[in-house]
Amino acid sequence: MIDEVTLHLKAGNGGDGKVSFRREKFVPRGGPDGGDGGNGGSIYIKSDSNLKTLDQYSGKKGFEAKDGQSGGQSKKHGGNSPDIVLYVPVGTQIKDADTDEVIADLDSPEMNYRIASGGRGGRGNWHFRSSINTTPRTAEEGTRGEEKNIILNLKVIANVGLIGFPNAGKSTILSVLTKAKPKIADYPFTTLSPNLGVMEKSDRKPAMIIADIPGLIGGASKGKGLGTRFLKHIERCKLLVYVLSPEFTDLENNGDDIAKALLSQLNTIKAELKTFNKRLTELPSIIILNKIDLLSKEKRDQILNIFINNDIDIIILSAATRENIDSLKSALINKLQ
Repeated sequence: MIDEVTLHLKAGNGGDGKVSFRREKFVPRGGPDGGDGGNGGSIYIKSDSNLKTLDQYSGKKGFEAKDGQSGGQSKKHGGNSPDIVLYVPVGTQIKDADTDEVIADLDSPEMNYRIASGGRGGRGNWHFRSSINTTPRTAEEGTRGEEKNIILNLKVIANVGLIGFPNAGKSTILSVLTKAKPKIADYPFTTLSPNLGVMEKSDRKPAMIIADIPGLIGGASKGKGLGTRFLKHIERCKLLVYVLSPEFTDLENNGDDIAKALLSQLNTIKAELKTFNKRLTELPSIIILNKIDLLSKEKRDQILNIFINNDIDIIILSAATRENIDSLKSALINKLQ
């Protein structure tokens, strides 16, 4: 999945105005009749809800609109050049590549932003006629079209972000909460791009969009694993779900030791988020322990007691067996409300 591209954009220049005089029989000194130049093509960026990635711009260095045509004789107007429209997924930010400033945020469908204006066509010499100057030999040049270096930066639109270590079961959770069908396998970094799913609500309230964010590891903020490349996709979320898994601990240990390892896992994830963007750690959140089918009831109870003693609410569940999935659904709805 390509979620960031840098492009050089050049709008078309305006066509030059024409210096011309009428050449009519029996009129040896006809008046000025030079036409105006046409406008150069502009470049627009438009959000399209049917697009999910920026893959269509892979390998592209940029886009250049055509120049307007020059004016002609007999006040003939030069042709205007067509505009270029670049379509992007909803959630795409347009940034100035030179200043890193956000120019526009296309966070709704059908938003249309003119990123580079085409040049205006110059006026022909007939505009400059006067009683003093009946044969003007001056016409305007067309103005230059805007030229910009931009970054298209896609941040998915989701209410809820699932975040946790690789192979914690986030993709499986997404698949049981929604109709999404992410690729799932038993090896780290199965998910190499954010997956989105829609959780329908029975009370006819707006559906909830959930994003499965590729796994973090300790040191991700320094480039380890997949790094922080995908964390930008949760910057729009209103609620984060921290997904913990006992698989990253020694399952032969007692429940207390597993709980301590899970707390360390949670702290590592939060530390990576804080390094990337402190605001993320301040978002409303739910903490869940997935894959409880791997634990005995005794160990589950011990883990719950440790979290309670640390004043941390946690939902235990198994996405694989669907155990307690309804509890998570209710928690998501209540928390967002």
